[in-house]
Amino acid sequence: MTRRLAQVAKKVGVSEATVSRVLNGKPGVSEGTRRSVLTALDVLGYERPTQLRGERARLVGLVLPELQNPIFPAFAEVIGGSLAQQGLTPVLCTQTKGGVSEADYVELLLQQQVSGVVFAGGLFAQADAPHDHYRLLAERKIPVVLVNAPIEGLDFPCISCDDAVAVEQAWRHLESLGHRRIGLVLGPADHIPSRRKLAAARLASEAAGGELPEEFVERTMFSLEGGHAAATRLLARGVTGIICASDPLALGAVRAARRRGLAVPGDVSVVGYDDSAFMNCTEPPLTTVRQPIEAMGRAAVELLCAQIQGGEVHPGELLFEPELVVRGSTAQAPR
Repeated sequence: MTRRLAQVAKKVGVSEATVSRVLNGKPGVSEGTRRSVLTALDVLGYERPTQLRGERARLVGLVLPELQNPIFPAFAEVIGGSLAQQGLTPVLCTQTKGGVSEADYVELLLQQQVSGVVFAGGLFAQADAPHDHYRLLAERKIPVVLVNAPIEGLDFPCISCDDAVAVEQAWRHLESLGHRRIGLVLGPADHIPSRRKLAAARLASEAAGGELPEEFVERTMFSLEGGHAAATRLLARGVTGIICASDPLALGAVRAARRRGLAVPGDVSVVGYDDSAFMNCTEPPLTTVRQPIEAMGRAAVELLCAQIQGGEVHPGELLFEPELVVRGSTAQAPR
């Protein structure tokens, strides 16, 4: 007990006597200090006293599918900083292959009595993936915000970048450069944002008086290697422009072109999606569609806090406008 008091007191920066007063429910402690002590207990892994367990911790789960794609650390930085400004402590939950599953993380977060959960990508974006752990959160009435795809049948608020506008911007850019054989590298077939991008590409192709051939659409896993493999198949079919559903996929497409002895952008143009870190430092610098990460992250935290505070939050999706950032990976189509 003494060791626990000392650790919590050090974590919060108060005396052990203050920590003891909080744990025993005695007066004389400000609300801010009381919350800080309870949060420190949660972070250090100590159980709350029985009389305090009914209160939700000032913890918020931040569940990410991976950290290799720089877009997810970027979201984590914005969302984590915004949560801290609201007096909430983010608990980062990152999935790894063969490691803790998303459903397991949800169970752990529920055990910690979290105030809410933000999912920035994950199984909710895949229509055929198991969604039972999301339903569990809904049943427990835990505040939840999703980033980049809604879940059909669950009324969680969602923050998304407009996939249709993103593809339309990229498509028009390549068309303006004279490209007519434009291919797509997308995520798996049940990935909702990729489905939206494909639908937008088909509309853009029809608007230009053509039709998007099925052989110009490749689906793969979100990785540089996946982009390389998918783009290799597209290049063999004669595409001159490639629109990718993420920046790592686009970097894989650039590598695929070079392995075939093609120049980027001389022989083939490549467009990414996200404008994640260092895309202006690649060779060539990557043309990509930028997600407004700062605005989206802050909006996600505002929606979560409104729910935590008992306010009315309308379910549904808020769409944010993307921005095409033209760099050196796109040029006039080869003649």
